[in-house]
Amino acid sequence: MLLELPRHGTRRHALEEALRTAVRDGRLAAGTGLPSSRDLAAQLGLSRGTVTTVYEQLVAEGWLTARQGAGTRVAAGANAPDQHTAAPPRPDATHRFDLRPGRPDVGAFPRNAWARAMRAALRDAPAEAFGFGDPRGRPELRTTLAAYLGRVRGVRVDPAYLVICSGYTQALGLLAEVFAELGVDRVGMEDPSIDDHVRLVASRLPVADIPLDANGIRVDALAASGARVAVCTPAHQFPAGVAMSADRRTALLAWADDRDSWIVEDDYDGEFRYDRHPTAALQSRRPARVVYVGSTSKTIGPAVRLGWIACPPALLEPLLAAKRRTHDWRHLDQLALARLVDTGAYDRHLRTVRRGYRRRRDLLTDAIRNNLPHSTIRGLEAGLHAVLELPPGSTEAAARTALTAASVTTFALTDLLRTDRDHYPPSLVIGYATPAARDYPAALDALTNALIGLGPPPAT
Repeated sequence: MLLELPRHGTRRHALEEALRTAVRDGRLAAGTGLPSSRDLAAQLGLSRGTVTTVYEQLVAEGWLTARQGAGTRVAAGANAPDQHTAAPPRPDATHRFDLRPGRPDVGAFPRNAWARAMRAALRDAPAEAFGFGDPRGRPELRTTLAAYLGRVRGVRVDPAYLVICSGYTQALGLLAEVFAELGVDRVGMEDPSIDDHVRLVASRLPVADIPLDANGIRVDALAASGARVAVCTPAHQFPAGVAMSADRRTALLAWADDRDSWIVEDDYDGEFRYDRHPTAALQSRRPARVVYVGSTSKTIGPAVRLGWIACPPALLEPLLAAKRRTHDWRHLDQLALARLVDTGAYDRHLRTVRRGYRRRRDLLTDAIRNNLPHSTIRGLEAGLHAVLELPPGSTEAAARTALTAASVTTFALTDLLRTDRDHYPPSLVIGYATPAARDYPAALDALTNALIGLGPPPAT
């Protein structure tokens, strides 16, 4: 037990003061068992008699309790807070229905499959898996992922150029470090996009806000910005929900070739397609120019902190140098994910949750069309969110007020816009992967009932 004995006074009084302070400060909570007098004496270099006398004194004062067979423990209430101490602030009240985008259904986490995969990983892991290892990650997962990504997303990567990380956010931070070290002076990022990602990149490099249109990121604006790196979401843009068209993909790749530049492809929602055939990852057309990034945060859940970077050869060494500095390994989780993919359990899980998300999306679509006929809903072909364009004459502020009263929380589109806020009509970004299945119909009722009053008056 860690105790710092004051230098003044006798050793007995020093120990008494140290124990009282530890209990008072909460470092020794009520019910905490203390070492035996023999053990504590050996730890502190005191006589056993001194420790026994101190324990007896603190029991008499009510700081400790001592019972035969139960040892010496901190007494209940001994470290109760001073009644004059201000109470800690209460957490903010939460809404009953959380329809914010970017959140999967955590209730669908494949508990049994993950537990089996983790048990197998623990049983079969080689001894070196319990050490630091290769900063790229475990070779088992890199080999498995290279084959899987090639099969389902068309990604062309040798396992030697796959780098495992703890998710998209870490990947983006690592890449920003790499580009800064390589002398890149500006990064183009889609507007709108996730604020946290923009702030992360902006902490290392200047960011140029690049607008979108119906075909995806505007390459003309990207070229005019002078950016040397473009960060984009071709599969299903967040939050606008558009998929990058074939012509725009070609133009973006030509921009990278002509300017000796890089593209960071965030395969956001790439696994979730409902009404259109999957489109291969942009990386498949230019592996030497496109950095492909994916993660398990939507497919399995945020609790499994795993992602991957399919790295062009020219960026591998600086990326590994940056990765080494994180001291982030997670080898057992990597082995479990490799097992999940190899056994087919990952595919089975995705088929299950994809069906569930499609049903949720269809329920949302029906609720909007039946109850909010003057609203338009977009971005439904893929992903876990949609954009709800409010009825003519409505405002996002009015919608936010109505939803708050109905205990519903989501994002207004302007929350995610950095420039040109007048370009988009008033809209909400609705996530349909949450709340839990049992609460989802009630959440849709609360959403539509709150917004009904925002539309034009009924015709007479």
